Amino acid sequence: MEEKIVAIMNEMSEYLSVVQMKKLQEVLIRTFALGRAEKNETSNSEYLKLFLDAKKVEGCSERTLEYYKKTVQHLLKNVETPIRKMTTEELRSYLVDYQKINDCSKVTVDNIRRNISSFFSWLEEEDYILKSPMRRIHKIKAKTVVKETISDEDIEKLRDGCSKKRDVAIIDLLYSTGIRVGELVNLNIQDIDFEQRECIVFGKGEKERRVYFDAKTKIHLKEYLNSRIDDNNALIVSLDAPYNRLQISGVESRIRNLGRSLGLNKIHPHKFRRSMATRAIDKGMPIEQVQKILGHSQIDTTMQYAIVNQNNVKSSHQKYIA
Repeated sequence: MEEKIVAIMNEMSEYLSVVQMKKLQEVLIRTFALGRAEKNETSNSEYLKLFLDAKKVEGCSERTLEYYKKTVQHLLKNVETPIRKMTTEELRSYLVDYQKINDCSKVTVDNIRRNISSFFSWLEEEDYILKSPMRRIHKIKAKTVVKETISDEDIEKLRDGCSKKRDVAIIDLLYSTGIRVGELVNLNIQDIDFEQRECIVFGKGEKERRVYFDAKTKIHLKEYLNSRIDDNNALIVSLDAPYNRLQISGVESRIRNLGRSLGLNKIHPHKFRRSMATRAIDKGMPIEQVQKILGHSQIDTTMQYAIVNQNNVKSSHQKYIA
């Protein structure tokens, strides 16, 4: 019955003013006596489960699902209002308090806002609510910080600092292909085509794409595989028995610790991806091709990785203006 009321409201929205729409909603609710059925309404936690199930079907990774889950659960814990009755004012107040209590950056708060907005947008699309209360809460503006990349010199330091052939192969593969760490750990040996120096990865939403690596990566990857004594199908495995597939956390901790031991600033897997994109654009690769390699659905996302090298700007100024 509730879904029918939502359908009626949607149908009439283009003909009635806001005041008339509110009055119509009151009459419909009173007429169908929905107030008496509130005890049998879907609970907040059930709405969250429905949302997560839908996102799982859409192909979201377990990591993304967990992020959605934690974000919405924290909201529901701090705002006890039933989801269908939550207002823009309540949600805006929640975001303000979240930033104050956790002393986090505007970027972090905007990520929280984006997740909550996705949740309510889905509820609206599925006709569980008439209109998302997040519509009027817009993107939180933050300073654009030029993020660091890894220099060629530091890449050589990282290679030289590796005591294991596996770690050299990981660094080369991340830097050469620009793949995500989650894509790296999901690779199997048969996914690698050494002859063509390419491999197939499955990105966000299980989208398949082809990426390419250089000759140095080919050599180091082969050396690593030839040194292995296990029969695991995974491309990257743990150093000790039972040689299980290496997980994301394993790669992250290994790379960070290696960077710290060499005195390098904030070395982590995603920095290799950003560095590869920046290097490709600096050398003249069209942004559309970089987008294809990185597996971005929107070119705006790729542009965030495209940090213009200041030395190139100086050279261009001297060439064309000075």
